[in-house]
Amino acid sequence: MKRTIIYLALIFCGVAAHATGDSIATRKPNIFKRIMNYISESDTSRIDTSRVKWFVLGGPHYETDSKFGLALAGSISYRMNGCDFSLQPSNAMLKTDITTAGFWSVAMVGTTIFPDDSKRLNYELRYDYAPSEFWGMGYDRAVEDKSIQLHGSEAKIQADMMFRIARNVYVGPAIEWNYATSGKVDSDVLFDGQDRTVRNYGAGYAIQYDSRDLITNATRGVYVYLKQVFKPKFLWNKYAFTSTDFRVAYYHTAWRDAIIASEIRGLFNFGNPSWAMMSRLGNNANMRGYYKGRFRDKHSMSAQVEVRQHIWRHSGIVAWVGVGNVFHDTEHFKKLLPNFGIGYRFEVRKKMNIRFDYGFGTHGEHGLVMSMYESF
Repeated sequence: MKRTIIYLALIFCGVAAHATGDSIATRKPNIFKRIMNYISESDTSRIDTSRVKWFVLGGPHYETDSKFGLALAGSISYRMNGCDFSLQPSNAMLKTDITTAGFWSVAMVGTTIFPDDSKRLNYELRYDYAPSEFWGMGYDRAVEDKSIQLHGSEAKIQADMMFRIARNVYVGPAIEWNYATSGKVDSDVLFDGQDRTVRNYGAGYAIQYDSRDLITNATRGVYVYLKQVFKPKFLWNKYAFTSTDFRVAYYHTAWRDAIIASEIRGLFNFGNPSWAMMSRLGNNANMRGYYKGRFRDKHSMSAQVEVRQHIWRHSGIVAWVGVGNVFHDTEHFKKLLPNFGIGYRFEVRKKMNIRFDYGFGTHGEHGLVMSMYESF
């Protein structure tokens, strides 16, 4: 299914805030001058001297599925009391979206870094109400292109509390809660007899090695992440299973003003995951351009390599190639899905980009992604 997103306009507004507090001028310049002044400040090194900064991006858009809408995203970088400026800042991003087709969502994701980088809290909170297409489970059903319309919603809460045990190495507990309902559907055939409203409660642990220079926009370093979450029946799970989330990323400078970033990731579900908790390809971080949820199965793997080239002042471009698949056995593991695309970067603040990525895949899949920070 083809999915095309056309952003009709963008409205930029941002203000830098400081823990020490700044005096407010009695007469402020007009909005256009404030925008240009704000953007021009990104050439300074204020990211290393500011306790708190935030930025807001919003604008109307059009999507073939959700129709006309208004999206708003805000990001904040901050340092907790006791954190010196040699540490990279904590970060959080809040995103909201509402459209004329009834789609709306709100999400918050971020990482809080504690003094001396002794602890890190990674978290994601999300709620989506989204009329969407559902092809059922498995690679073969997705390529048949026979889908039904869902009018349901999904919610997620997950958090990892990581404690440093060695240089760049963190270990800690992880919790997760998921909820999904299909809403009213024309047919139950694609659900294979599963409930159309499902919940999962999980707990486990996470291990992380992170030598990146900046979490949200790395130029060098290695990132390794392994999370094991158990969702047994005694935690009120009708669909009991264990999930393993694994990611490895590497960043290095290739030539002047160019970064090569590479990543491998996998999500493996062992047991009896429901239709809503299965691995899915396609989002704003990997397999960009694929419709999220078209390809879903018990397990998924993907890999991508991206070249990020600064061009001039605030502008940069990227290009990537990737491959991925969903599978439940070794036979379906061989059915690979290609992915490639190009993107534009605009640096609105020091080390803070707005990105526009257009990705392509097989079976007519393509789409535009607009977001903050880098994809991985």
